[in-house]
Amino acid sequence: MSEHPLDRPAWHALNGRQASYAIPLGQAVRFASEAALFAACRDDSETAHADLTAVIRQAGAGVLLQAAATPPLPGLNVEKSGECVQMVAARLTSATPPRPIEPAVRLTDADAAQMLALAVLTEPGPFFSQTHRLGEFWGVKQDGVLVAMAGERMRLDGHTEVSGVCTHPDHRGHGHGAMLTWLVAARILDRGETPFLHSYTSNAGAVALYEALGFRPREAMMATFLRAV
Repeated sequence: MSEHPLDRPAWHALNGRQASYAIPLGQAVRFASEAALFAACRDDSETAHADLTAVIRQAGAGVLLQAAATPPLPGLNVEKSGECVQMVAARLTSATPPRPIEPAVRLTDADAAQMLALAVLTEPGPFFSQTHRLGEFWGVKQDGVLVAMAGERMRLDGHTEVSGVCTHPDHRGHGHGAMLTWLVAARILDRGETPFLHSYTSNAGAVALYEALGFRPREAMMATFLRAV
């Protein structure tokens, strides 16, 4: 049975809609370092794994996010790994957001420094100087200061990933994350695509939030952080 494209989302994104961000090497590929940390291989053949090792060694590090288990790869060290759940939303639970979306603003290059600073502070996942250009990002500002955001990361045919969901610690408890996640997912659905996202399985609070919005578990995934020896 053939794999679903979401089983190797980075591979399909970088060989499709986001090819302009790809560093290809044979049967493996990695996002450009200023955009994302993800690497991927076409399958689990020895050739693909050898190419994966080479492209990660070229970049210095990479994260493999896929449904299949990752075997030991000569020349690479596993810095850490974590079990994730991949969730998709065929529809949202409610046609209206969990709170008014009026505070939300579309973020642009002018907001890049604040977006990176917020991501560094809150650690929603790897975020770099050009991550905000991978897709739409929306945020909430107070007195001109970005206090919450959510946006798009991996984009492949028919699917777009919701990512970068984070709120400054001083502004949590106001529903910013839920509202922004709903907004980003709703806009993806309006384009005729299916929104998907990833959360560490151990983050029960985030999983519960996404389920309340209409996301459902699709597949167990493993995030493996690899660094060249």
